[in-house]
Amino acid sequence: MSSSLLHRWFPFLSWPRPTSALLQGEFWAGMTVGLMLVPQGVAYAALAGMPLVTGIYASLVPALVAVLWSSSTRLGVGPTALTSLLIGASITGLAEPGSAHWVTLAVWMALLSGLLQLLLGVVRFGWLLNLVTSPVLGGFTQAAALLILASQLPDLLGLRTSWRALAVSPSLHHFDLRALAFGLGSLGCLVLARRWRSSFPAAIVVIALAALISWAMGYADADGAVIGHLPSGLPTLYWPGWLSWEEMGALVMPVMVVTLVSFLETASSAKVEHHQGGTRWNENQDLIAHGMAKISSGLCGSFATSASFSRSAINLYAGAKSGWATLFALVLVLATLLWLTPALYHVPQPVLAAVVVTAVTSLIKPAGMFRLWRVSRVETAIGLVTFGLTLATAPRMYWGVLVGLLMNLSHFLYQRLHPRIIEVGLHPDGSLRDRHLWQLPPLAPELLALRMDAELDFASANALERRVTDELAQRPSIRHLCLFALPINRLDVTGVEAFIRLRALLQSHGGTLHVTGIKLPVQHTLDNAGALAPGPNFALYRTDAEAIAALQRLAPPDAGKPASAPQSDTSGPAQPLPKL
Repeated sequence: MSSSLLHRWFPFLSWPRPTSALLQGEFWAGMTVGLMLVPQGVAYAALAGMPLVTGIYASLVPALVAVLWSSSTRLGVGPTALTSLLIGASITGLAEPGSAHWVTLAVWMALLSGLLQLLLGVVRFGWLLNLVTSPVLGGFTQAAALLILASQLPDLLGLRTSWRALAVSPSLHHFDLRALAFGLGSLGCLVLARRWRSSFPAAIVVIALAALISWAMGYADADGAVIGHLPSGLPTLYWPGWLSWEEMGALVMPVMVVTLVSFLETASSAKVEHHQGGTRWNENQDLIAHGMAKISSGLCGSFATSASFSRSAINLYAGAKSGWATLFALVLVLATLLWLTPALYHVPQPVLAAVVVTAVTSLIKPAGMFRLWRVSRVETAIGLVTFGLTLATAPRMYWGVLVGLLMNLSHFLYQRLHPRIIEVGLHPDGSLRDRHLWQLPPLAPELLALRMDAELDFASANALERRVTDELAQRPSIRHLCLFALPINRLDVTGVEAFIRLRALLQSHGGTLHVTGIKLPVQHTLDNAGALAPGPNFALYRTDAEAIAALQRLAPPDAGKPASAPQSDTSGPAQPLPKL
């Protein structure tokens, strides 16, 4: 097996050779991220409705698999807020949170999402990522962040009853004041620490202090909400029971959305990493790696993972250079699983809620919508609809993404079906511009000079034909049509047929079709179809300058005589273009 093929199948073989200086820097970067992995993993497991220890499982084995096979070795892979929320919301109503059946459903979501991602990577379908635009992702992300905040507020504030009961009879008796103090105190410390130094592992410090205070005051013995007992040791192989066809069908849409959203999270982090390193992102390899990570997470009895933008940013900020930093972080997670889980017993659950709230507040960016409004009102509307539907359809909030995606594709198709077609004129600066917008004279008498800024294919061909037909009907004096074809990079069978029909249309009007600036791939396609055959009513020009010079020598035809193609010393009529 060749070295290049070996590195392709086992990307970790391309890691830099460990040296003392390298490992020292990687160690401290790994410790910084590792100290965040455990508290966030536990907090996100609660958000997903899973047993809390599964959050630590999801921070260990999947992260190891991802870093070994990913092309982006500095990503913080593990549980994330968006993915966890999607999992919890998708299973709501199908099982009781934390129950064995809930775990089974979550594991199947991880396995199916991982298989789908792995398949997309193998067939090199990473380009599908481009179908989701920034407005759709932004609308969904901000709506999901609000839903996460709403779900964490009762635990954060120590609410004992419902919001309805609180509204009917406002009273402090609805709150556990000790939980309220833990929640708001932890939130304040985390916010201040993030503003002071974003790379500081404040979460583990706050959790440790809260656990000490909780133990000292006997919070757990007084029926306070704490993490409780977490099993120690490594995860064992878990195979979920088979689901009914109804349950499997109910997971199809959530699995697709989890796959999409988690990979978009990965993409946002990976692009930052590769931009910083000056390297090219291999999205297909990352699809494979993160698909394998999800599968390994499911086989550990845990839930689907993704790349955390915050942990990835901190890893980069801390100076990580390779995957060695992630390995050091995972050593810390491993030590926690083996020996330190009893230390988490007294951690109040309001503190976990504070960790989640602090993490997701950075996702809320209303100013982005105002900036988008100045760029494109249509795309702003798509983002707002995605935002609104995500909120309105919760917990089945994947409908927001799907509707936003459909609207975006519809907008794209509408633009393709309505290409920009302008009549050009010669500007005083020598450029060809919109004749009507700039109030320019025609290039020549009895001439219609058009430029279509699009491909000539099934989507745009009809628009071009309709424009030419309408112009000929409104301006019977037109005898010449010049198509400035430089923007046309590709055409399909429909485009070829439309081109042939334009030749026939001009011939039937006793006129001439002029074509200039045609590119070599387009020329080859038209040549193969016989659409560039020489004729008295057809002229080709290599450049726009040659075409303009020939067209400006056009003279009105004599009465009763058909117009003929202009003759030129440099570019005669119906002469094939020279091969480029």
